[in-house]
Amino acid sequence: MVTAAVRNLGPNWYASVMGTAVVGTAGAALPLHSGALRLACTVVWAVSGVLLLVLLGARALHWTHHRDQARAHLLDPATAPFYGCLSMALLAVGGGAMAVGRDWIGIRAAVALDSVLFVAGTVVGLAAAVAVPYLMAVRHRIEPGQATPVWLLPLVAPMVSAALGPALVPHLPAGQPRETLLLACFAMFGLSLLATLLMLPVVFARLITSGPLPLALTPTLFLVLGPLGQSTTAVGMFADVAPGVVPAPYDQGFGLLAVFYGVPVMGFALLWSGLAAAHVVRARRHGMGFAMTWWAFTFPVGTCVTGAAALARHTGLAVYGWLAVGLYAVLVAAWAAAASGTARGLLSGELLAGPRPAPAAPRPVTGRTTSGAVR
Repeated sequence: MVTAAVRNLGPNWYASVMGTAVVGTAGAALPLHSGALRLACTVVWAVSGVLLLVLLGARALHWTHHRDQARAHLLDPATAPFYGCLSMALLAVGGGAMAVGRDWIGIRAAVALDSVLFVAGTVVGLAAAVAVPYLMAVRHRIEPGQATPVWLLPLVAPMVSAALGPALVPHLPAGQPRETLLLACFAMFGLSLLATLLMLPVVFARLITSGPLPLALTPTLFLVLGPLGQSTTAVGMFADVAPGVVPAPYDQGFGLLAVFYGVPVMGFALLWSGLAAAHVVRARRHGMGFAMTWWAFTFPVGTCVTGAAALARHTGLAVYGWLAVGLYAVLVAAWAAAASGTARGLLSGELLAGPRPAPAAPRPVTGRTTSGAVR
């Protein structure tokens, strides 16, 4: 019975772990000092840890008893990119241990847990960043109209490592170990950023030329916020730990990068959030119901919370602090909607009954004349 229930349990379920963990870490990053908020964030982090253990066990059963379905997921261009979520789930829970979990388990246990999950998540993330695009090029058969923001998932996983790795730097021996980890995180920042810059034009061009995404996939537009917010968070973390780790003047360079990179990227993130929200409103009016893609409303928004909080630290501007608080309110509301929908779907059995097939390409919503005018 249990093994049958996990047959259709895909790697996309790790998004629920990511979305839950980020509620805790983003709350801890806010420029607020509230014992009640910190306690709530720690509780949410603990829930994400339990979810991770449950899903790791369930996915192990899936690979053991349903290898045909597991191979089918790898060969499905709509599902394979979600293997990046495994990496980010491991990293998110590990990062949460350092941010809030240490209040309960102590700093030594938090460092040990984060170290294990950081190494595992980084290895999985780098492997996914190579393997999934390789499969897409060699094994998958993809049409231009099939491009979705889901393709960003394996590419953004190394950026999560880049943003969370600096928290471990002060716990390494001084000298080369600290500098090596920091620069390794900086390298992962670069590889993820460049890969994302290659993919984003494909996603945007698909929206412009082929029309809106299918209703169930519309929430995935928020996934674009992930690399934007996470990269802003990463450069802020680099600047936090660089003094005394890298020699001058490079340590000051990280401080400049945190502002000169973070401010315009956060501006673009706000622009994209408006565009994505408009598409979601349209989709709801056209009958969009709950799907597991609603978890796309959580982790990407959480990265923008931590990115705005980093800008508040490095610019000293109160507006970024208030932006972080406002985005956190959106995050909590999104998490409540996604979590309640998931709970209802599990109780009804609908979510584990198998995914509904999505159209390979959406039907055009409007017609266009040869001149490009909408008719």
